[in-house]
Amino acid sequence: MSDQLSVSGLVATSPRNVITKDGLSVTSFRLASTQRRFDRETNSWIDAETNWFTVSAFRQLASNTALSINKGDRIVVNGRIKVRDWDNGERTGTTIEIEAESLGHDLTFGTSVFERVISKPIVEIDDDEEEFEESDAELQPA
Repeated sequence: MSDQLSVSGLVATSPRNVITKDGLSVTSFRLASTQRRFDRETNSWIDAETNWFTVSAFRQLASNTALSINKGDRIVVNGRIKVRDWDNGERTGTTIEIEAESLGHDLTFGTSVFERVISKPIVEIDDDEEEFEESDAELQPA
């Protein structure tokens, strides 16, 4: 079961981008989300518990995340949550993962500059074709 979730927090580890053997871009990092509440007794804001998430992004979102997000950035993530139990033989635990559908900087804490990425269409070249139009010449390998 996977439920939708939006979380704001601090990027706690440097985003790690890998390209799988099938060419899929995957970026992951840890996110620390600490809730703050107002304590009426001390008349001040205090930090409550910190929740830790592993965030994973795929495909174009992964590539853009790797180029845009850094350790220490405050971000907002929207995605599907997955809770997984693990056992490595010595210890057991639970990992909470967010498969990101969108993410970006939390503008409550600063500013950001957006730059649109234009996707290039994939063009397949048939090596058996000897003739091609002049407009196709720039697509041919040198």
